[in-house]
Amino acid sequence: MDWTETLAELIRRTTSDLPRDVEAALRTAEAAEPAHSQAARLLRAIGENTRLARAQSTPLCQDTGTLTFFWRVPRESDTLALEEATREAVALATRNGWLRRNTIDTLTGSSVDENVAEDCPVCHIEQADTETTEVWLLQKGGGCENMSTQFSLPDEALGAGRDMEGVRRCLLQAVWQTQGFGCAPGILGVCVGGDRAEGYRVAKQQLLRPLDDEAGIPELAALERRVLTEANQLGIGPMGMGGRTTLLGVKITARTRLPASYFVTVAYLCWACRRRGIRCGRGGEREWLG
Repeated sequence: MDWTETLAELIRRTTSDLPRDVEAALRTAEAAEPAHSQAARLLRAIGENTRLARAQSTPLCQDTGTLTFFWRVPRESDTLALEEATREAVALATRNGWLRRNTIDTLTGSSVDENVAEDCPVCHIEQADTETTEVWLLQKGGGCENMSTQFSLPDEALGAGRDMEGVRRCLLQAVWQTQGFGCAPGILGVCVGGDRAEGYRVAKQQLLRPLDDEAGIPELAALERRVLTEANQLGIGPMGMGGRTTLLGVKITARTRLPASYFVTVAYLCWACRRRGIRCGRGGEREWLG
């Protein structure tokens, strides 16, 4: 299989085609607002943008984001070759106009024109006992990335202890401090526990879950539902301009932690939920996911 071409097509689809569950949720949100309200007008504009991007294979957002690839591959896979194909695909997609020249050398301020540098794009590769290769792409723009945050419990200012009530307070605070930024309505990916770095990786990976997916642990699933309901009662609304839909989803998981640490990590994603995957068999057959 030509992984470079396949991954370039994955990038094209991800950057220009909003997942159907997210598009449906945005339509539901628009229907819930008064027809002539600011919130309804904003959601109609988002819907029109979504349809045009899909029809024209142009980016949903001018910020084509950080590209993070999550791989799950057979144990004997040549992971170095997959990483190299990923880098080649990003360069190809950039030349084709599916990605903006969106990477800056931090020390010099100069543009990295093909969006390829050390650890850019980001690849997380898991080797497993599987017959298929599966890769998911998440494109996360800077506006929503800036709104991601991490709490360390206990937090006296929030009255948040080391329990699910404390986690709930953290998540609502994350939503509250995001208002007006991050292009709401958004989605929260959350990791409870872990260390600081692993918390962000796991939280970001939760954003790959479909909106109707609930956490496998009942306590976390209940918290997902509660935070979604309470966040949407804050009145922040689309783009922070007021309205009934501030979040489209909340996705929470947990990891073990050290006795001294209790982190709550929040990866915030804007309405442009650019996630898509592909599963490939050993015979080259392909199944598009998301």
